Amino acid sequence: MRLPILQSLAIAAAMASVSGAAQQPPPGGKVIFSRSTNADGQTVNGGVAAVAPPAVQMATAPSVSNNEREGVSFSGYDMDVRLQSASQRIAVRALVTARNDGTAPLRRIPLQISSSLNWERIRVAGHDVSFPVATLNSDADHTGQLHEAAVPLPAPLAPGQSIQLDVSYSGAIAPSAQRLVAIGTPADVALHSDWDGIGVKFTGLRGFGNVVWYPVSSVPAILGDGARLFDEIGEQKLRIARARFRLRLTFEFPHGHPPTLALVNGHPVPLSITDAGNGSLEVPGVATADTGTAILGFEAPSLFVAARTAHAATNTTIWTRPDHEAAVPDWTAAAAAVTPFLQSWLGQRPRAQLTVLDPPEDEDAPFETGALLVMPIHPASPGQLDGIMAHALTHAWMQSPRAWLSEGVAHFMGTVWIERQYGRQKALEALESSRQALAMAEPSSPGESAGQPVGSAISPVYYRDKAAYILWMLRGIVGDEVLSAALRAYDPAQDLGKDTGRCSFERLLEKAGPRSDLRWFFADWVDADKGLPDLTIDSTYVGSPTPGSWLVAVNVTNHGYAAAEVPITVRSEGNSVTQRTVIPARGKAVQRILTLGRPTEVQVNDGTVPESQASIHITRLTDAPEQPGTSSTSNPPASQ
Repeated sequence: MRLPILQSLAIAAAMASVSGAAQQPPPGGKVIFSRSTNADGQTVNGGVAAVAPPAVQMATAPSVSNNEREGVSFSGYDMDVRLQSASQRIAVRALVTARNDGTAPLRRIPLQISSSLNWERIRVAGHDVSFPVATLNSDADHTGQLHEAAVPLPAPLAPGQSIQLDVSYSGAIAPSAQRLVAIGTPADVALHSDWDGIGVKFTGLRGFGNVVWYPVSSVPAILGDGARLFDEIGEQKLRIARARFRLRLTFEFPHGHPPTLALVNGHPVPLSITDAGNGSLEVPGVATADTGTAILGFEAPSLFVAARTAHAATNTTIWTRPDHEAAVPDWTAAAAAVTPFLQSWLGQRPRAQLTVLDPPEDEDAPFETGALLVMPIHPASPGQLDGIMAHALTHAWMQSPRAWLSEGVAHFMGTVWIERQYGRQKALEALESSRQALAMAEPSSPGESAGQPVGSAISPVYYRDKAAYILWMLRGIVGDEVLSAALRAYDPAQDLGKDTGRCSFERLLEKAGPRSDLRWFFADWVDADKGLPDLTIDSTYVGSPTPGSWLVAVNVTNHGYAAAEVPITVRSEGNSVTQRTVIPARGKAVQRILTLGRPTEVQVNDGTVPESQASIHITRLTDAPEQPGTSSTSNPPASQ
């Protein structure tokens, strides 16, 4: 069910509604505007006498189990959000569709919001319910705590079933350094990291992991406890990746200070501005926007409203503060420089414009979601900006609901840009910089743990770093032309709602090139997590069948559980020959390479296939034969 669009709501009524909703508990008296759901599930609007909801019960301790929290996901958010910028307040009325993804019936639904916000009213099946609210320690919010409502249901919610909740909450959101200061971060550094807040010139709400401004159901996670918080952030994104989302925004601002930009989930939304013509300071101006309904994708819902100046660049709009106007030519030049490179790989036109937004202060930490980059617009050299823009602009082309394609392709294109500008060795060094963290995260064998299949990964080390490696490997297997053709042909809309079957990108690769079957690769690298290969050169055999030519046999063992196609190179005096060989999981392979000139060195892998140990293996051939028909075995292999 959709909440109806607010029609002709007066400025004074909007202010009264937000101000009234912000009180805890809600006031009685006459309601200027109301929205409710009747017993038949229909939405009813109008001015009616207020009926006070049941009082919120503050609990002394959380009563919800982690199994209950993990069993809830959300398939729909339909939200009315009202912001009072001068007082940093937010009031929300939302219809939230919760689904039981667990294995047991749910008798209650846990709903969490930032501890700076207060639950006011929750209705189930058209009726107000009483619910306890507990304070939950969790660094998913910048305050370090969440307010968790345990919402009772009229009947148990069976696995796979959904229910719609009508919720209201409000409060103030200001920048908070609480969670970072608690672990010893200096206060000024912490505030420049956790800069989320509501303000006149800049409102930034980055969502779960920064500030929980919309209802969630999450397992508590604390900074400093390994990667638990970051995995929970990814888990939340995955659980709502296919949710339908709509937001209607009402933003109050002091007379003469209207916002110029609104972004919801990284996408610009047109603003309608109404400002009092008499210059009254008592009646605020109001900006409104409506996103329409869209699918979220692998992103935390975010909301930005700001007063900034727009500057057009190639496939990009740059929104700056006045003191950063001088830096705009550097950024526009970078966008222009990398666009032809991205067009050659991804197609002539991106699916969206990139938005680059100046944050409140120069020291504020960057943030990226989809085709939005929040980053201080400083003057910088092409060497500094081109790589940033190559990654950021890729998101304007590749807007996949699958994280490993959305973020993985952006990371891949960033390394390919390095290759183009500084050479292949620098690009491989950029890949290698993330391999050790990936090797530590991977299970040593599939039986040790399930790991994280890249196709459903929740950790950046998988959906960003491993995904970039996967694309480099595919590049080696099918070639630049075929990989580019598949990336150009990829349609995110065709990937929505598909949780089973072969990945559409796999089929595009097979259709674009002569390699008709890549099932073995996707089975080991995308659909399951079998860890990383672990290769060794067992031995080499050198023979000279004819004068001036040498045949080198290279025996390679894979001690890992993931098959890999790797380049094997034989170098001789002034010459080198490379052939690609599939090394099966827990298996061996031999590759015979004919070369001109006396062979001096054999190399297995060039750094494009991530391994659990070293990713380059070199054996130097010090006793290659002088005469045809003879042979030798190399020295013990040296790995790098």
